Amino acid sequence: MGIDISIGWLTVIMFGSLITLLMAGLPLAFVTGGLACVFLFILGDAQALNIVPSRIFPLMTNYQLSAIPLFIFMAAMLERAGIINEMFDVIYKVLGGVKGGLASATIIASTILAAMVGVIGAAVVTMGIIALPAMLKRNYEPKIAMGSIMAGGTLGILIPPSILAIIYAVVAEQSVGELFIGAVFPGLLLSGLYILYVTVRSYLNPTLGPPIPIEERVSGREKLVLMSRMSAPTALIVIVLGVIFTGVATPVEAAGIGTFGAFIVAAIHRKLDWQTVREACLTTLKASAMVIWIMFGATIFVGLYVLEGGQQFVQELLQGAGLGPWGILIVMQIVLIILGMFLDWVGILLLCVPIFVPIIKALGASAFGLDNNDDLVLWFGVLYLVNMQMSFLSPPFGYALFYLRGVAPPEIPMGDIFRSALPFLLIQLIGLILCMVFPEIVIELPRAVYG
Repeated sequence: MGIDISIGWLTVIMFGSLITLLMAGLPLAFVTGGLACVFLFILGDAQALNIVPSRIFPLMTNYQLSAIPLFIFMAAMLERAGIINEMFDVIYKVLGGVKGGLASATIIASTILAAMVGVIGAAVVTMGIIALPAMLKRNYEPKIAMGSIMAGGTLGILIPPSILAIIYAVVAEQSVGELFIGAVFPGLLLSGLYILYVTVRSYLNPTLGPPIPIEERVSGREKLVLMSRMSAPTALIVIVLGVIFTGVATPVEAAGIGTFGAFIVAAIHRKLDWQTVREACLTTLKASAMVIWIMFGATIFVGLYVLEGGQQFVQELLQGAGLGPWGILIVMQIVLIILGMFLDWVGILLLCVPIFVPIIKALGASAFGLDNNDDLVLWFGVLYLVNMQMSFLSPPFGYALFYLRGVAPPEIPMGDIFRSALPFLLIQLIGLILCMVFPEIVIELPRAVYG
């Protein structure tokens, strides 16, 4: 038999060793899975290792997860076909005459991009390559320019079809479609808050975001012609999200439709060739493999922790603190924000959600003034998505900061990139608080769609 360790000490040892190894720079997928196997062997015996296939197999056979490679492929095809460059060009010319217009154009383009892509890295890198030089050339203040690219780029985690929402729904055993619909208003709310911030600051101090010169602006008729060029990708988004929201197709079927549509859009834009398809396939392979490996590792790690009584331990710890339901919810959000500074979003999901969701359900819907547990789980799920968006902008390890560093001019120091993220982090925190205080922002649209 294995060694007997109290759950308190086990919590300290398991999560302590996890953080230590991650700080040493080892990849999350192999750290979680490897540690889980080591602890399984220490705590149990050779038989205990049977938990490994029993945790992984349900994930391997989960139908909903097949939407992930399809959505990633759709995004990669649209990116390779140059649709994103064209889209920014159109919005840039339509809004260029307004103060702060280019930063607003970047955020709007990122919002549309989020509805096409659902993968953060692609949005931040692409907008960094296209929008940052355009804004710096027009004498935009670099911090406003970089902040709007990073904040806009992180919307892909929230606005459907979000990859994170699919994984959350699988782990929390929830409807992907409901989670997609619940995330629409919070996503648009954050996008609107970013645009408001950029516009107000540019009007108060026009040197931060000057409008483009008169001679570069286009007439109303030309704007209409420009916008018509975006009809194919826009139609694709409307179809993909439309079939999910109306319940005509499941998210997996919608992802299939989107993938087929991406081929058609690429063909219309004369970019459908073997090179484009090959690169899109490679991108999909790398991104999907990374996500799935992290899921495998983390699900074994959390499975072991829950098996040893970890969930009970956390629940008793939170309830014993005498915080009340709202206090517990706020502590959970703070834990997620802190973890977001150091960990990968898939890792946080698989480490926290299996422990947090049962605790939230145990507190009950009435504790938060909601009608039923379905609303409660949906609301908590979207709060989690909004929270994870902050993790991409949180120094020191926010992914968006490093994605932008990779494409920003070398003369811009890393400190400036960190500082440019802070006002937008604050806006995200305001968005999170609004969604917590007014659950209607999250549950109103799913109620209207599903009744």
